[in-house]
Amino acid sequence: MSTSNKVIITCAVTGSIHTPTMSPYLPVTAEEIADAAIGAAQAGAAIIHLHAREPRNGKPDQSPAAFEPFLKIIKQGSNCIVNLTTGGSPFMSVEERLRPASTFLPEVASLNMGSMNFGLFPMLQRYSEFKYAWEPEMLEASRDLVFRNSFKEIEYALTTMSRSGTRFEFECYDTSHLYNLHHFLQRGLVKPPLFVQTVFGLLGGIGAHHEDVMHMKRTADRLFGSDYKWSVLGAGRNQMPIATMAAALGGNVRVGLEDSLWIGRGKLAETNAQQVAAIRKVIEGLGLEIASPDEARALLDLKGGDQVAF
Repeated sequence: MSTSNKVIITCAVTGSIHTPTMSPYLPVTAEEIADAAIGAAQAGAAIIHLHAREPRNGKPDQSPAAFEPFLKIIKQGSNCIVNLTTGGSPFMSVEERLRPASTFLPEVASLNMGSMNFGLFPMLQRYSEFKYAWEPEMLEASRDLVFRNSFKEIEYALTTMSRSGTRFEFECYDTSHLYNLHHFLQRGLVKPPLFVQTVFGLLGGIGAHHEDVMHMKRTADRLFGSDYKWSVLGAGRNQMPIATMAAALGGNVRVGLEDSLWIGRGKLAETNAQQVAAIRKVIEGLGLEIASPDEARALLDLKGGDQVAF
């Protein structure tokens, strides 16, 4: 199977940052999350990145019981690679955040590579009313939020998952996170090929200027050489411009309603599949091809969908 000239599309279908007030299209229930995941996979996403929510109010829920219903549906309805969050919500402990991945042993799990300020409070200015009390409370609390991902906590996640064959999507919000990942590579706690997701445009992390993108890529190139696969995600309105830039530079891309609620200026995306279709059009317009799930498995050296616990 030739995997040259292939771009892996990841779709993060719901996340924990956006709230139900912000979009009526945000998947909340298990059925909505499963439908969003399968739709995104059909549109061309090889990897589906998953969070869970409480169906009654959309609040982030990191209990394995919240993940189980949609995991089974997605596996039955798609050959996509399932990527379970270990980020959960930045207000959760690392033990709570790791439970779904340690229970279901997916092919891929996300892993944040450093602590950071995580400022969501600017979104308060955009809405005069909220559907649920937890939404403004969470956003306001982020003024004094440090999203903990200490060396001890990262090592805990790596060692907890080490026997499962699960590989990681290493989420790097600044250059220091790339150096943290290099530290664990030198210690032999992670092994190539590294799947490095560089994140741009969140308050507390690196910005979304094109020079920021190039700086992260240059740093990763210098630290990891041919031992990594580069992917990007841009928050909010930065999503498509940064994904386009990365694809043109030979990188992989992530889209989805976790990262941006929009499909154009002032226009809410009605599905995750819309965003996948939009970036697929860009990729193919550049003369590139999207990677199928099996091609992505080969590129990232994954264990296969028959080796998961769901």
